Amino acid sequence: MGIDDDIDDFGDIDQPLLHDRTYRVRSYLERPGAMRLRGMVRDLKPGGLYVPGDDQPLEVHHMVLDLVVELPDLVITEAKAVFETHPHSGCVRITEHYENLVGLSIARGFTHKVRERFGGPRGCTHITALLQAMAPVAVQSVWSMRAVSGGDQVLPMPKAMTTEDRRRALRFNLDTCHVWASDGELVAFVEAGNEIPPPLWAERRMRELGRDPDDWRAMMRAE
Repeated sequence: MGIDDDIDDFGDIDQPLLHDRTYRVRSYLERPGAMRLRGMVRDLKPGGLYVPGDDQPLEVHHMVLDLVVELPDLVITEAKAVFETHPHSGCVRITEHYENLVGLSIARGFTHKVRERFGGPRGCTHITALLQAMAPVAVQSVWSMRAVSGGDQVLPMPKAMTTEDRRRALRFNLDTCHVWASDGELVAFVEAGNEIPPPLWAERRMRELGRDPDDWRAMMRAE
C-alpha cells in the first residue's frame, strides 16, 4: 500500500450518504530545524442531494492552511490560510487573521490559545477545527525530522538522563492523552530510567521484515 492509497472505512454502510468531510494534514522538511505543515478540510455533498438531476458531488467547503514550525519549541513562524471554496463572499475576510498564529507554540496549551484567539466569531469554524488536527501532526513529525536529517538530534537527549531530562524530552507528549498522563504508568516507567517500548506498529513491521523488534530501540537511540 502506498502512502496516497485511500483507506475505505465506510464500505460496510449501505444507507444514503448525507455528507462527506475530509481532513488531510501533511508535514514536510522545510529546512534543517523547521517543518512545513499543510492542512486541508473539504466538505462534499453527494450528487443529487442539493441540485436535482446533478449526479456529481458538490463541494461546499475547501480550505487550506500552511504553517512553518520551528524546532525545538514548535513555534509557528509563518501562517497562511486560503479559501478555495466557501459559501459567502465575506468568508475570505478572516483569512489574514490567521497570520496571528505566528509566535504561538504548537506545544502544550495550543488548543486553548486557538479557541481564545480564533473561536466563534473571531475565526472560521472550519479552519479552527483544522488547526486542532494539525497540531498533533507537528508533534508526530519531530522524530521524523530527526530521521530525515540523518540522525541529528532535534531534541537533545543526553545518555545519562536525570528525571528532569526525561521530562524535558517528553514535554510534547505529557498529558496529551490517557497513556501519557503525567501521573500514569508509562511516564513513571520512563522516569525510572527505562526506555520507551517500541510502538506496536514498529514491532509488527520489524517482524514483517524478519528483523528483531528490539533493533528499533537501537535505531531510535541517540548516537
